[in-house]
Amino acid sequence: MFGDTIAAISTAWGNSGIAIVRLSGPDAWAIAQRQVRLQTGAPLKPRFARNAVLLDEAGEVIDHILVLPFRAPHSYTGEDLVELHCHGGSLAAQRCLELLISGGARMALPGEYTRRAFENGRLDLSQAEAVGALIQARSNEALRAANRTLDGELTRAVGEIYEELTALGAEIEVGLDFPEEDVPYVADESLADRLEVVRQSLADLLERCSSGVILREGIRVAIVGRPNAGKSSLLNALLKESRAIVTAIPGTTRDVIEAVLTYRGIPLRLVDTAGITENYHDEVEAIGVERARAAMKEADVCVWVIDGSEPLHQEDVDRVHELADTPHLVVLNKADLPQQISEASLTALIPASTVISVSAAEGLRLDELKESLVGLVSGTGALDTGLNASSRQVEELRGAIASVGTGLKALGDGLDQALVSGCVGDARRSLSRILGGDRDEDLLHEIFGRFCIGK
Repeated sequence: MFGDTIAAISTAWGNSGIAIVRLSGPDAWAIAQRQVRLQTGAPLKPRFARNAVLLDEAGEVIDHILVLPFRAPHSYTGEDLVELHCHGGSLAAQRCLELLISGGARMALPGEYTRRAFENGRLDLSQAEAVGALIQARSNEALRAANRTLDGELTRAVGEIYEELTALGAEIEVGLDFPEEDVPYVADESLADRLEVVRQSLADLLERCSSGVILREGIRVAIVGRPNAGKSSLLNALLKESRAIVTAIPGTTRDVIEAVLTYRGIPLRLVDTAGITENYHDEVEAIGVERARAAMKEADVCVWVIDGSEPLHQEDVDRVHELADTPHLVVLNKADLPQQISEASLTALIPASTVISVSAAEGLRLDELKESLVGLVSGTGALDTGLNASSRQVEELRGAIASVGTGLKALGDGLDQALVSGCVGDARRSLSRILGGDRDEDLLHEIFGRFCIGK
């Protein structure tokens, strides 16, 4: 499919034990053999490593290397491919790359090796995206989720549902093509039962994929509340380090402070904010309050912090009620001090909210707080079976579920099966886009453009 040969350094830049330079394309073997001298006379053989020396234009030795060739289609890209394993260090690898480019290759674009693997049928789009997630994984759980998708679990699950929808669509069309029989080829009751099974399968898959998104992207948590409620102390306690300045003076925090804590394999992106109040004293404090409100809107979860050692302010209750439609927790802080507010009395005032009494100073019940944060976003999803999926793929699954739901409603309303057929087709197209079946060049450019050069 590709007529040219690309080259790039596939290992990280800088000093290391080994640096790998990759060639892929129809001229990969020829270009490599012009730039190296094998230490024995036998020709290159696919998947057999050979010792060689890398030569410059004058025939002088640049490095002693290992050459590992692959023949199409049995390579990562599905093309002829050669890996040149140099000694680690920026200079040797860079000189190797320069020689390959001067010898007829061109510099690879970001993600072009994986793009070629996708175009040549070595990976589908969900697996290609999993490669990127594998590289960026920050926890063992995220690594396992990426590997499950790379191994084809998402592909197989989507494929099975797609095949059932295809069979359903075909059976509906047969009935529509022979209306003289005056009896649907698939009875409405049977069709509804089968569509309900499909909807449940999609819902189960969505749960696994949503867990994978959480493992990869994390949960953005805004720590908010009135001035001097102990928000910065809570941030420091969760991080187990002094990231934010803490004083007894209200309004110490003027800007947002962001930090990442990994819990159960999930990155918790904590955002400490200025105290929210209507009685700010200067323009800087007012800007801090506006940024705190913006952080609340951008967060997956809001943690409203209340000082339990002081009498309850009505403003706290009002603000928590405003969060009713947003995933949130209420933290009753400073449990190590004599309490003016009990967890039970506060829960009675805000029954729709989960209240947790903690002590940032003493580190009390912080694990329970972290567990509640994860539970709010992941719900009942099993994080240990999560599949790596992008937000795009999750939205396609939701679209498929919505299409099937529309079809079920049409059946329930006694409408013609032609409408149901359209809904089934919409669901199939959503699933096809997950695997890259419906080509969108802008989307492919965006996905592979996130990769590093050399992958």
